[in-house]
Amino acid sequence: MADPVVVWFVVLYIAASIGIGLYAALRVHNTRDYAVAGRSLPFYVVTATVFATWFGSETVLGIPAQFIQNGLGGVVEDPFGSSMCLVLVGLFFAAKLYKMDLLTIGDFYRRRFNPTVEMLTSLAIVASYLGWVSAQIVALGLVFNVLSGGALAMPLAIILGAVIVTGYTMFGGMISVAWTDFMQMTVIIVGLLYIAWFVGEQAGGVHKVLAHAQAAGRTQFLPEPKLRDMLWFFGAAITMMFGSIPQQDVFQRVTSARTVRISVWATVTGGVLYFFFAFVPMYLGYSASLVDAGLVKSNLENSPQHILPQLVLSHTPQLAQIMFFGALLSAIMSTASGTLLAPSVTFTENVLKRFLRKDLTDRQFLWTMRAVVAGFAVTVTLFALNSDSGIYEMVGNAYKVTLVGAFVPLVAGLYWKRANSRGALLSIAFGMATWLAMEAMAPEALVPPQLAGFAAAVAWMVIGSLMPSLRPAARRQAAAR
Repeated sequence: MADPVVVWFVVLYIAASIGIGLYAALRVHNTRDYAVAGRSLPFYVVTATVFATWFGSETVLGIPAQFIQNGLGGVVEDPFGSSMCLVLVGLFFAAKLYKMDLLTIGDFYRRRFNPTVEMLTSLAIVASYLGWVSAQIVALGLVFNVLSGGALAMPLAIILGAVIVTGYTMFGGMISVAWTDFMQMTVIIVGLLYIAWFVGEQAGGVHKVLAHAQAAGRTQFLPEPKLRDMLWFFGAAITMMFGSIPQQDVFQRVTSARTVRISVWATVTGGVLYFFFAFVPMYLGYSASLVDAGLVKSNLENSPQHILPQLVLSHTPQLAQIMFFGALLSAIMSTASGTLLAPSVTFTENVLKRFLRKDLTDRQFLWTMRAVVAGFAVTVTLFALNSDSGIYEMVGNAYKVTLVGAFVPLVAGLYWKRANSRGALLSIAFGMATWLAMEAMAPEALVPPQLAGFAAAVAWMVIGSLMPSLRPAARRQAAAR
């Protein structure tokens, strides 16, 4: 079990996070406050919450393990693809979406195409969050399990983590998410920099760690010049780079800004900060392989996410442990709260709303959103309890759904005037069908399934939108009769 002082600091930190989240909830008066923070957030808060979008369990626990095993080429999805996603959102999507004054990303598909496209893309977006949020809940349970020395079993620890995050997210919505993200970003930066310096010194310093990584081939980024390797590399890169653009949590951060200028540049700044700071856990993880190679080797195959927590507990003093677990909890809780809220709001606004009474007041609809947050929390907790995937894989797989089912209609809807509802529906149908068929029948084929699905989505958007309409001919035939 961890030092009791460390455990108490963790308990106090969690209590402070919950307190800030619930205090911020006092500012929630309607669904717009709940979903997009009333479009009132300043630059520094939007930057912090954009940074926290991706800086979660996979960044601190998943990426380092993936880097130790496969080098830079193994982390092309995250942080390379994920950070580029945020930069692309800021440069090409933020201003256009902000000016449309929408409540959810699903509203765009209804306004630009039709309610059927809205329903299908919204369901794809909601489904994509299942693995993403579950990864955060699993990681939170892992922290509690490690700190208790195994006394708190993983299933119970996962449930406890879910209850904590659901509490302030359900009541405070985006306002609570934003202000807790701001506090947690500060803890992440200070805590991880300190730990990286401390563990790096034990490993012999920056120069020795980097030289060892280069000699081991871990700094090789591009794949071998073979067709299959290049296609799979490209498929991995666009999974999060494109697949995470049509996401409600990204959209909420874009539209919660006070002005369109803040929306654009805070998103770009948050993405750039994330890219550079994501290398700190990678450096920390590789340093661990030099400090205690036995610990890394024993955990690498079956439980790689245990490497850093076990290293910190075994090889660092009390202050370093407090800093590390504070930073780790900050990373997990900031991402978990945002990714729990996003699909719940999307499902309520773009799917459930059409089945509710038309005379619901805004306050009643707000409480419906809160109830959906609780329901989704139960769903992802059950998924987390029954999943045997690693944290990095759970996150990476999440965005294949939106890559093939939502990204192409979003881009075409914003930038191609001839894009229409038929093209969007065909894009969704053939993109999803191609991807699922490939996953079932040829998951290791020359072309990765998500890349095949993406290509099909692009092709059928073009074919469907350019296909001559049958309605004029039908009208002419009716007039002739």
